[in-house]
Amino acid sequence: MQDAVKLTCAACGQTNRVPVAKLTSGPKCGICGEALASGKVAELDQQAHDKATKTDELPIVVDYWAPWCGPCRMMAPEFAKAAKALNPHVRFAKINTEDFPRVSQKLGIRGIPLLILWHKGREVARLAGARPARDIEAFVRQSATVKG
Repeated sequence: MQDAVKLTCAACGQTNRVPVAKLTSGPKCGICGEALASGKVAELDQQAHDKATKTDELPIVVDYWAPWCGPCRMMAPEFAKAAKALNPHVRFAKINTEDFPRVSQKLGIRGIPLLILWHKGREVARLAGARPARDIEAFVRQSATVKG
């Protein structure tokens, strides 16, 4: 079992090494002080997205969305519920595909909302469409080794 995991700060992009035993006590970024595993959905820019999906050693579920998308806005509270339920074993984040279209192009995203589960630098699974929290949690549990 690992003693520590690498987590990317969504606010400043710094990679932090966090002891596994400290994940439940609200670890913060060593540079900017932002929470790293709070159970809240982090807002990513393209740089933080690329770094987190490549280097994070905890599973991270990213919601690819846009503000004009009704189903995306409808799913946001459900995504937040799933984030709380699976904290600190999985981190949840979102990226606005309208602000960062290169991410959509690079990943071949054809429709939103789209959830992609990443773990240790690789895409594990995708789930398309707006879903309730229980479906999001089931998707993560089935696709990754997740406690809780």
